[in-house]
Amino acid sequence: MEQIQSFFMIFAAQKINMKYAFRFFLMAVVLIGCQEKSDNAMHVSGTIDGLKKGTLFLQHLQDSTLTTIDSVVIKGKGDFKFEYDLDSPEVFYLYLEKADNNDFNDRITFFGEQGDITINSAWNTFESKAEVLGSNSHDTFQACRDILSKFNAKDFEYMQAMIRTENPLDSLQLDSVQKLANKNTLKRYLYVLNFALTNTDSPVSPYMALTEASDANPKYLDSISHALSPEVANSKYGKTLKAFLAKK
Repeated sequence: MEQIQSFFMIFAAQKINMKYAFRFFLMAVVLIGCQEKSDNAMHVSGTIDGLKKGTLFLQHLQDSTLTTIDSVVIKGKGDFKFEYDLDSPEVFYLYLEKADNNDFNDRITFFGEQGDITINSAWNTFESKAEVLGSNSHDTFQACRDILSKFNAKDFEYMQAMIRTENPLDSLQLDSVQKLANKNTLKRYLYVLNFALTNTDSPVSPYMALTEASDANPKYLDSISHALSPEVANSKYGKTLKAFLAKK
């Protein structure tokens, strides 16, 4: 406001025509607005191919509660745009509410950060075929998730074998499958812990330690916490991991 007032003081002192003063006033407002634009803003935009009608929500977890930050109603064209200020990278969700009576394949999980992020998908493969561009944190996040999905597939395979009603396994076979399942769980933990220790400059490291290995031996989590870069240690998940270990 001080800058705008100074403009008018100059115009009054020099007796400049008010028509030109108003034009300069508008220019000043635009320039000052650009200067005050937050450097912490995350800009998320994209297109949902084939979506004619629906509501898209930008969400994140706040105090363990899924909270809606903003929403946009889509009519006829699947373009969307969101903006949100954040202090450090964190996980966000794009939830699509559409009239298809299907509660699956409706939420995209992505690791957001400051800057421009583009998310493109289609209405019928919203989650499974989503493409997230512009977030280095998400690239690291997705690489880890791709590996974890293989462990999850093995877990599902072992579970199916143990609960099947046709040709059920005998006790020895069940014990054998259980040992394989336990070994798969151990390998999964080792992968997550190793991933976190080799990506200490990424905010994905403490997030994965918290969400995928929180019940691992605290000494391993403590090693991860101490190995984090200063920037990551001061990030949302770096601080959360430190607080989690303090409670342990």
